[in-house]
Amino acid sequence: MIRIRGAEQDEFLRIQEIERAAGEAFRDIGMPEIADDAPPSLEELAGYASAGLAWVAVDAQGTPVASLLAEPVEEALHIEQVSVHPDAARQGIGRRLIDHAGTHAAALGLNALTLTTFVDVVWNARYYRRIGFIDLAADQLTPGLVDVRRREAELGLDRWPRVCMVRPLDDQLPADG
Repeated sequence: MIRIRGAEQDEFLRIQEIERAAGEAFRDIGMPEIADDAPPSLEELAGYASAGLAWVAVDAQGTPVASLLAEPVEEALHIEQVSVHPDAARQGIGRRLIDHAGTHAAALGLNALTLTTFVDVVWNARYYRRIGFIDLAADQLTPGLVDVRRREAELGLDRWPRVCMVRPLDDQLPADG
């Protein structure tokens, strides 16, 4: 039984572990720089949590197995990171976290979820399209998303093709947890 709830401070190290473990899959596809990228710092995680924008999916024992971090960007909630521990992968947990974030965004009066992701990574853009995200062309990016992409480019993420995506919230599913 998986439950979604806000992340707590004593779980920040576990969130970092989840991101590191999930990132190892990038090493297997020739993207070791992504696998080696440091997870958000404890201070960054505290910022997301204090803003109410860090969620975890916990197992029956209450141990986090996945996490999602988000931030408002204009009229949308932007998913900064969603990570599922490999031991809990392919069970729909990432989608449940995303749906939960969408319900939260709708409650805040926001109209969409946005994210940026790798185009050619099987579990990235193709997956997000399957769960309702659509690609945004460069001329469709809002100023906030242009800024997100600029920051990503500064971090070197543009070494691989990336895309901004949006999922409108007009038919948002109810959240659990």
